[in-house]
Amino acid sequence: MSQAEADRLLAIFLDSGAQRVEADILQPADTLLDLYGEDIRGRAYVTHDPLRGEMMLRPDFTVPVVQRHMAERAEPAQYTYAGPVFRAQEDDTGRPTEYMQVGFEVFDRAAPAGVEARVFALFHSILTPLGCTASLGDIGLVLAAIDGLSTTDARKAALKRHVWRPHRFADLLGRFSQPLKLPSKPLGGPHIGVRSGRDVAARHAMLEEEAKLPPLAAGEVEVFDRLLAINGAVPDALDELGLIANDFPALGAAVGKLSDRVAAIEAAGVDIARLKFAAAFGLTSMEYYDGFVFGFAQPNGDTVASGGRYDALTRVLGQGQDAPAVGGVIRPELTAALVAALAGDAA
Repeated sequence: MSQAEADRLLAIFLDSGAQRVEADILQPADTLLDLYGEDIRGRAYVTHDPLRGEMMLRPDFTVPVVQRHMAERAEPAQYTYAGPVFRAQEDDTGRPTEYMQVGFEVFDRAAPAGVEARVFALFHSILTPLGCTASLGDIGLVLAAIDGLSTTDARKAALKRHVWRPHRFADLLGRFSQPLKLPSKPLGGPHIGVRSGRDVAARHAMLEEEAKLPPLAAGEVEVFDRLLAINGAVPDALDELGLIANDFPALGAAVGKLSDRVAAIEAAGVDIARLKFAAAFGLTSMEYYDGFVFGFAQPNGDTVASGGRYDALTRVLGQGQDAPAVGGVIRPELTAALVAALAGDAA
C-alpha cells in the first residue's frame, strides 16, 4: 500500500514540474557529522566501509539532493524522490526505524515568498482533503532576534548553534543574562583526557574576557519569552509579532517577510484564518531549516509531512555558494492509511 501511495504522490510532484532523482542508501558519515554534530549518531545507523570509511544509512534525502544540486548548479530546479530512510529510536519502541519518504524540493531565486507559498499550497492541496491540519513557523524570527541583541558576535554565534536545542538555548540565554563568576585562577590537579595545561589556561582566559561583558538587558531576554509564546491563528500571530517588533525593531524585517509570505499563501487560495502559527514550531526537529517551516498532522496528532526553507544548508554543502531552497517530505504509509479510512467512510 505504501508503494502505491508513494507512486501517487510522486505523480503529483512530477506533474508540478519536478525531476525525479535518486540518492544512495549509504551516505558518508563525515558530511552528516559536520552538519549535525555527534548528536546524529543517536538517531542514525552507522557502519564502516573498508575503502570509504564511516558510513550511515540514509537518515533523509535532503542532504544528498542538495549536494547533487550544488554540483550541477542548474537553476531554477525542482526535484522529487521516494524511498526508505532509517532512523534509530533510543526511547520510543513504537516508532519505525525504517519508513518511506516522498519529497519535493525547489531551488529558485525568484520571489522568495511566492516560492514558499507555492510549495506550501501544493502540500496543502494534497493533505488537507485527508483531514490533516497545517501549522506554520518561522525560525528566521528567532535568528533575527539573536542578531538584534546588544552583545558580542561570539555570544550570538553560540546562541545560534543551539537554536534547535531549546533547553540548551534557554540555559545559554540565562547564562548570558547573569554576571559570570569565575574562580580566581585555573583549577589545578592532574590533566585528564586530551586537553593540555595550555588548553585549560586558554579556556580560562576566554572565560575571563567573557566575564567582563555586561549581561543581556532584561528587555532583550523578554523578547524571546514573548516571541516563543506565540501560538495561535495566523492573523492573531501577525498582530502580536507587530507589537513585539514595535518594542524590538530588529524583528521588523523578519516580520515583514512573514507578512509577505502569508499574503502569498492567501493569494494561492489557502484560507489563512484556518492556519495556526507557532514561533517555536520546528525548533526541536527541523534543525537544518533557517526560515519558513511548516508541518501537517493527522487527526491523532502524528506528523504526516514537514518542510520549509533551508538556505543555510546549501551554503554549507556548496562550500560558500548558496542556492535558495524550499522543500518538504511526506510519509506515504500515513497518507495511505488516511486515504483508506476516507474510502471506508465513503463506502
